[in-house]
Amino acid sequence: MYVQMLHHPDRKKFDLSSLRRCLSGGAPIAIETMQAWKRDFGFDISEGYGLTESNPTATTSIGDVKPKYGSCGKVIWGTELKIVDDQGRTLPPGSDGEVLIRGVNVMKGYYRNPEATAAALKNGWLYTGDIGKLDEEGYLYIVGRKKEMIIRGGYNVYPREIEELLYEHPAVQECAVIGVPHAELGEEVKAVVYLKAGQHTTPEEIRAYCRERVAAFKYPRVVEVRVEPLPKTATGKILKRALS
Repeated sequence: MYVQMLHHPDRKKFDLSSLRRCLSGGAPIAIETMQAWKRDFGFDISEGYGLTESNPTATTSIGDVKPKYGSCGKVIWGTELKIVDDQGRTLPPGSDGEVLIRGVNVMKGYYRNPEATAAALKNGWLYTGDIGKLDEEGYLYIVGRKKEMIIRGGYNVYPREIEELLYEHPAVQECAVIGVPHAELGEEVKAVVYLKAGQHTTPEEIRAYCRERVAAFKYPRVVEVRVEPLPKTATGKILKRALS
C-alpha cells in the first residue's frame, strides 16, 4: 500500500495532512520506500515483526523504540528473542541466523498437529524459519526466509539484500529475487522487476547495476522485466512461488 501511495499519479490531489502514524508488518519494507515516505510525508513508517504463532507481534518500532531503516524494531514486553546457528547455538550481535522467539505471546501448539508443533517449538522457543540478526542495541533485522535462501555454487545468497539494492534503482517499482535451477551451480539468482510508470530499462542494465554493487556470486545473472505488477497474496505480499 505504501509503495502504491507513493507512486500514485493523483496523490497530490488528495489532502493527507491528517495522516499521523503508519504501521507495517508481514513483509520487510525497502529502505528506499522508508526514505521516500519520510521525505514526502514528514514521519517514519513504524515497522514491526511477528508471526501468527506469536499472536502476532514480536518486535515493534513505536513509542520509545525509534525506527531504524532496515530494522523491524525491538522485542515487545513479555517477549525474548535470540539468533541461533544451525546447531541451536546463540549467535552474537551482527551474525545471521534463525530467529527464535519465547514469551507470553507464543502459541501452545498447532491444533491437532503434534508433528508440526514439535518441529516449531523446541525447549520453549518458537523456531520462526526466518533469518535475521540483532545489532548492539537489540534491533532486529530480517535477512530473509530460511527456505528462500539461494545456495549458488555453495555460497549463500539472501534475496532481501539484492531486493534492497534493486529498490534503489530509479526505474524499479517492485521486485523479487528467487533461486532457479542450474545444472552446475545448483541454483542461479534470478531477479524479476516491474518498472515505475514512464521508466525503461533492460535486463542487461539491471545485471550491470547489481554487478557493480555486490559480490560476484550474488548478482542476478537472470533478469526478467515484467510489464504487469508482480503477483501478490491476499495480504499484499509478493507471491514468489508464482515467479519462475
